Amino acid sequence: MRKQDSSEKTIQKSLITTKLFDRFWDRWFAHGIAEQGISELRIELNDVSQWVNGLNRQAVHYENTACSHAERRLIGEAEHYYRTAGLYFYLIQWIFPEAGTDKRHWFQRCKEMFKKADILSEIQTTEASIEVKERMCFGRVRVPKSAKGCVIIINPIDSSKEELFTYESDFTNSGFVTVNFDGPGQGETYISQSLKASQANWALFITQVIDYTASHFPDLPIFLFGTSSGAAWAIFGASHPKVSKAVSVSPACKSNSHLPEYFLERMDYILDVNADLLPALDDLSHCKPVMLFHGKKDLMVRDQDIYNLYDRLPEGKRLVEYGDEGHCCNFKLDEIRKISTEWFLEESKNDV
Repeated sequence: MRKQDSSEKTIQKSLITTKLFDRFWDRWFAHGIAEQGISELRIELNDVSQWVNGLNRQAVHYENTACSHAERRLIGEAEHYYRTAGLYFYLIQWIFPEAGTDKRHWFQRCKEMFKKADILSEIQTTEASIEVKERMCFGRVRVPKSAKGCVIIINPIDSSKEELFTYESDFTNSGFVTVNFDGPGQGETYISQSLKASQANWALFITQVIDYTASHFPDLPIFLFGTSSGAAWAIFGASHPKVSKAVSVSPACKSNSHLPEYFLERMDYILDVNADLLPALDDLSHCKPVMLFHGKKDLMVRDQDIYNLYDRLPEGKRLVEYGDEGHCCNFKLDEIRKISTEWFLEESKNDV
């Protein structure tokens, strides 16, 4: 099968999933996509042009709203709507599994919106890069005044730094520097560098991000916050000597954890051939304290997997469970970030 035909097949499977399964949208609603607009759009999602055109209309609406607020000097509102517009442009590019012209175009539109928001923001924001296997991984660093610590955000493999902007906002508003990079196979790193994901690449990436953070903010404690595959890598990173604590939300424990078919096909584009994405996590004896969050209705990570993982973690561990939440605890993320910041601050005080 030609690569283009394979890409179109994967896109079609993704579109069918978005149209038929409500749970697909949980992630996007949690990150800022408006449910009402999607309800109207889903009826029309029969091909990729309808996906692009429908979401583009909504993105442009938020972009125009941001411009209107900026003209009236309503800076906070303008910043928010620019980021929301960027999220919609990001969702447009997400449908394309291959790093081709369409994906690059819509990702660039996403970055344009975030750049406008960053210019308006009171939080100092800089673009950064690190090198992994002679390729560049791209990130964002946001620095509030009188920072209390650094939070490295480790995103799921199918997400990127722009999608999870609410994580940045919550942590910076609580006084933390946020360090948010696209790893191998993710976002800007995949699109611009064609750097694919593997267990070896990600081990290097996590170490490099922690080292980068420690060198740029030597006087601040470093914390990790990850979800899904990123949660597993947060636990891996918790063994780094510069890390103080890690939060792990729905850590993917096994590579074959009941993943939907469209997702597995998307992974073929961003994973090295025969590569395993997740860390082995065989030896956890050197981990700093880890807080686990788990949804009891998670279809990808079983209760017993979480309990087995928790039992192997060293002193200082904590486990928080939600009876009605699924994978990534999407509808409790605001609360999870609040609990996490309190826990991080608790450690910061203990270190003084």
